[in-house]
Amino acid sequence: MHRHGCQREDHPLIGRRELLQVGGMSLFGAGLSDLLRLEAQAAAARGERAGEGGQDARPPDVRPAAKSIVFIFQSGGPSQHETFDPKPDAPDTIRGEYGTIATSLASVRFCEYLPKLAARAHRFSLVRSMHHVADRQFRNEHSSCHYLLHSGTTELPAGDTNASIIAPRPGRIAWPSIGSMIAFAAPPPASVGLPAVVEIPRSNNMTYPGREPGMLGPQYGRWGVDLAPPCHAKDPAGSCPNCFSHDDPNDPARAAGPGANAWWDNSSCRNPDFHLPDLGAVEGITIPHLSNRLDLLRRLEYLRRDVLEAASRDAFTAFDVHRDQALRLLLATQPGKHNPFDLTQEDDRTRDLYGREEWGQAFLVARRLVEAGVRMVQVNLRGWDTHQNAFRDLKAKLLPSIDHCLSGFLDDLADRGLLDETLIVMCGEMGRTPRISPIAVGGRNASGEIFTPGRHHWGDVFPCFFAGGGVQPGRVIGSSDRQAAQPTSDAYTPEDLAATIFHQLGIGPDREFQDTAGRPFRVYRGRPIAGLL
Repeated sequence: MHRHGCQREDHPLIGRRELLQVGGMSLFGAGLSDLLRLEAQAAAARGERAGEGGQDARPPDVRPAAKSIVFIFQSGGPSQHETFDPKPDAPDTIRGEYGTIATSLASVRFCEYLPKLAARAHRFSLVRSMHHVADRQFRNEHSSCHYLLHSGTTELPAGDTNASIIAPRPGRIAWPSIGSMIAFAAPPPASVGLPAVVEIPRSNNMTYPGREPGMLGPQYGRWGVDLAPPCHAKDPAGSCPNCFSHDDPNDPARAAGPGANAWWDNSSCRNPDFHLPDLGAVEGITIPHLSNRLDLLRRLEYLRRDVLEAASRDAFTAFDVHRDQALRLLLATQPGKHNPFDLTQEDDRTRDLYGREEWGQAFLVARRLVEAGVRMVQVNLRGWDTHQNAFRDLKAKLLPSIDHCLSGFLDDLADRGLLDETLIVMCGEMGRTPRISPIAVGGRNASGEIFTPGRHHWGDVFPCFFAGGGVQPGRVIGSSDRQAAQPTSDAYTPEDLAATIFHQLGIGPDREFQDTAGRPFRVYRGRPIAGLL
């Protein structure tokens, strides 16, 4: 039976098995009733926040310029010299092998292998003087810099090292990620049905410290969704099917493939097409069937919580949050044109504009998630840790990919009227050393060839890209010295980057949050970058 005016097709079928599998519920002996309870709890929690003067009831402290942010993370740390801050007048050991190209901005030049972005330089702005101020042993290592960048801070939690920050540690007091702060202070409307922060296209197997909710608690965590097919490359980098390894041989006879002399066989690993989030599919039941039993499940849940020990309640809350997110994702991603992950709904012209590879597809999913109301999308781009074979791989793989995919992304957002309300931020966790050198003198790669030169970890200065979302376009803010080694003016930290993002999303400088123990903290630690506003 259906209610008057209700159409059967309005209620997508959800498989019984997929409901039971969401969030690993079989580990806890949970069933359908638990899922019904989750939806009831989510609705109740939203009502409590709105009715008790919580975050939903408090207006933003500043007028938001952007509705959403897409944060493009260049994992590994791209070279400032080979992207947006070349030094053509420096000695070749600093300058590198590439030339430069004029941009649409007078006297501003980029690396020669970014021609499409150079032609669009008037559409975005650059900060050339981002830097880390943590101790040197922290600002030049991936894991520490991951934490500093993603949490928008300038120091590691007390007691942590480069080795410890990558893994959970009892007693750690960690600052919330930028995404978790956004989920807390600028959540999307409840009607969106998707989490505030979604991370793609390879997320759950990417160990980037600092993306966790920390002191805010698990209800403000990101939602990591793996969309790309499994990658079997050795030391994989770049964008499938344009994937590679910095350790690839230079000998053409040893090129990856099924050949007898190949370094490795990549014949089963060249399809970049994304899959939908895999939540199973069997005989279904309808969403109205679920909602009819919510009141009963709510009462049962109150009884269950009464018997929980205090020490168990925190773990149970975290588990509930995970399952609630899984259910909401399930309900929002049924097959069809409204599924933000279903790229078959896009026409060929749009697919080609973005590029038929992993990065381009991730940007296209990001646009669809923004349209669906997600507040922050993080797109992870691997491969920028260019210690060896740097000049071979940058010009052949990394730079052409980002030039095409990001240009298409900007064009599509502008054509759809979305660029003004969508903030785009792109950077890595660090830059690269001013001087070129091999990773190890006389060192050899896996094929026995001597390493060709590259650049190494350098947190003293790195560029950051900003577009849309109320940011003033066509500006170059800050500068580095003649070697691109140190900021020479207007130096900014990850705290300032975070504050800029918060400001554009309407989160004011006086906004506070409480940790799980009820202690108050200020959301802002830095100041918005004035030249962008």
